[in-house]
Amino acid sequence: MTSDRLGDTYVTALRHGLVDLSDETTLVGVVRRPPAGFDSAVDENRPSLGPPPSLLDEFERRYEDLKIQGLCDEGAHNAAWEELGFEQRYRSHLTESSDARRAVSALTDRLRAGERLVLVCRENTDQKRCHRTLLQDRIAARL
Repeated sequence: MTSDRLGDTYVTALRHGLVDLSDETTLVGVVRRPPAGFDSAVDENRPSLGPPPSLLDEFERRYEDLKIQGLCDEGAHNAAWEELGFEQRYRSHLTESSDARRAVSALTDRLRAGERLVLVCRENTDQKRCHRTLLQDRIAARL
């Protein structure tokens, strides 16, 4: 948690009880293309806060190419992230997309009202770079 009201995790951690959350916590999915069962693990999903489809498609292609070239899962993930400038492109999405701006504002308002939120995505380790941490930083900066 970056504060007492905003944190992040991944869906596998929720499913396996690897994270300790209070009953008052709202689990907010931030996944553009939720995998099967994702929606049952969160209280709501905000697809507009997931990376844009074009970036996801490029990322998935490059990630698979790097795995075929022999990189481990985590290595391929992080290398694709760097090569594609994922961080900057996602930050631009949060600024340029009116849907994303509205969703960030809505979550910020809920936090200001005292709600406790945890952002959830599908990445399954803390060693992989993930957009949810960038989003968490953006929201925290607005508080």
